[in-house]
Amino acid sequence: MMIENKVMLITYPDSIGENLKDLSSFMNKYLSKAIGGIHILPFFPSTGDRGFAPTRYDMADENFGDWSDIKRLSEDYYLMFDFMVNHISKQSHYFQDFVEHGKQSKYKDLFIDVQEFFPEDRPTDEDIDLIYKRKDKPPFQEVTFANGESTQVWNTFGEEQIDLDVTKAITLEYIQETFEDFKANGASIIRLDAFAYAIKKLDTNCFFVEPEVFELLETVDKMAGDQGLTILPEIHEHYTIQHKLSDRDYYIYDFALPMVVLYSLYSGKTDRLAAWLMKSPMKQFTTLDTHDGIGVVDAKDILTDEEIDYTSEKLYSVGANVKKIYSSEAYNNLDIYQINSTYYSALGEDDFDYFVARAIQIFAPGIPQIYYVGLLAGKNDIELLEATKEGRNINRHYYSLAEAEEELERGVVKDILMLCEFRNQSSAFDLDGSIAVTTEDENSILITRKGRVEKATASLYIDFKDGTVVIKDNDQVIWKNV
Repeated sequence: MMIENKVMLITYPDSIGENLKDLSSFMNKYLSKAIGGIHILPFFPSTGDRGFAPTRYDMADENFGDWSDIKRLSEDYYLMFDFMVNHISKQSHYFQDFVEHGKQSKYKDLFIDVQEFFPEDRPTDEDIDLIYKRKDKPPFQEVTFANGESTQVWNTFGEEQIDLDVTKAITLEYIQETFEDFKANGASIIRLDAFAYAIKKLDTNCFFVEPEVFELLETVDKMAGDQGLTILPEIHEHYTIQHKLSDRDYYIYDFALPMVVLYSLYSGKTDRLAAWLMKSPMKQFTTLDTHDGIGVVDAKDILTDEEIDYTSEKLYSVGANVKKIYSSEAYNNLDIYQINSTYYSALGEDDFDYFVARAIQIFAPGIPQIYYVGLLAGKNDIELLEATKEGRNINRHYYSLAEAEEELERGVVKDILMLCEFRNQSSAFDLDGSIAVTTEDENSILITRKGRVEKATASLYIDFKDGTVVIKDNDQVIWKNV
């Protein structure tokens, strides 16, 4: 199925029910009108990071199901698969062959030997300091071969995730084969996880290295395009990086929107939100929440440093069961630029504020992605957090089918599903259409979407001072709180 301009759900294969069959049943019974696509977070065999350390891509983890379950979902929803362009599991047969045979392994070139990458007597402390890192140690891992010799390989993220050398022919062949498997089994979009880290170049920070990163993107995009697939690079950083991709006509993520919306709801001011909505391209996927934390770095220079600090501190003060320690090393947090919380809890579990946040996302340029916990207005899962000591698990609750069905009966969830259904059926949200944003004063905002062909119109009016919210389909009011 091709990409449709309909709301996409982000979910793990075992987060609503126990497996892909349960997910499919729940989707078809309750969400077929509200949701048009699904980003199924990694469902491949993996040895860590909740699926993001895959050992292989040619099969589904049998605990979740098999390819037939994925194909069944693809008949009714356009699907996004993850491809970890930057790394693979150290338990993969590729890396294990490298460990067994050392530099004689046929897979040697898949990986980046640190000693071969740097000249003699390097890396120095200066080299390591230059590298863009999201953990407080060098991104290298010692490897001892079967013959007793050892070396170091590049290792940006967790211990189970060994970086790939995307400049080598064998790696590009591996990518090509993976894309062929994805196409054969129902994918529409490939999310390129950790894409900005993929290029390593001497005397650079090894993050979004230009022009090489664009050369890689062109190569990967052609591989995907030959299979009828679309790529979505995943990058958490300054919004100008996303817009460089957008300028080249790639789909991008709007990872800045979560903090901008929080700032607007906390402060009651609309100027930053209005400016950001008018600056955002239509060819993007919007988020308020994902399987990771709420991104802070993404909003830099959209909000001032003072406004970012204000929003972060306000989140901790008004958020429900949100503590700074949950985003620290004490809870195995790998990314110092994110805050771990559900979006519902970040808004103090206030149903009205949460509905307003989702309404803004629905009216923003692009295609909305809604995380499964967010769709069900989920609270911070402190029990799972403490059981695992993994900060991001605060936002990764496991719903049984019965629990998920019960959540659907809540008023705020019904209102969000109504918004999604409206978004999916109205031609006012045409990606070739237009958006207009006006502010009568510092506390109000009017967002108007217009379709290109049918000239349908939808509008969202919010007054953050007096709490007025009005949503119109053309001239008909379909939701208001007064």
